[in-house]
Amino acid sequence: MTKRTTEHVQFVVERVYGAKPERVFAAWSDPAKKAQWFAKADVFEFRVGGRESNRDRLPDGMSVNFEAQYQEIVPNERIVYSYALDLDEARVSVSVVTVELRAEDGGTRLVFTEQGAFLDGRDTPAMREHGTGIMLDALGKLVAE
Repeated sequence: MTKRTTEHVQFVVERVYGAKPERVFAAWSDPAKKAQWFAKADVFEFRVGGRESNRDRLPDGMSVNFEAQYQEIVPNERIVYSYALDLDEARVSVSVVTVELRAEDGGTRLVFTEQGAFLDGRDTPAMREHGTGIMLDALGKLVAE
């Protein structure tokens, strides 16, 4: 029998972009723009109660399934969503994310806060935080164009 574990973690990743909050928000809310810095969605319903999901296969053959639901959206200011992440059909984590967009010096300070339950050691908070930083850097390149 496999021993079950749960690790509860919160981490915060911040970025400052030279683009206004409206442009950064559009990169989250427009499916074509979001697909340029995040996995292309199979379902994209950007509204409170709406879903976002994608299923992908990594180069090593592992399947990745992302299922999210939007809990709160304040245009150009805040996005809150909950999501589950599965690898090869095994649930690895369930999280709540708050994305805050704050106008700052003609640009935007983005504050990404994730509160997660990481399950059975299949993924680590450090790996997720690192991946989130890479993802937000890709977003920064898009909004800088």
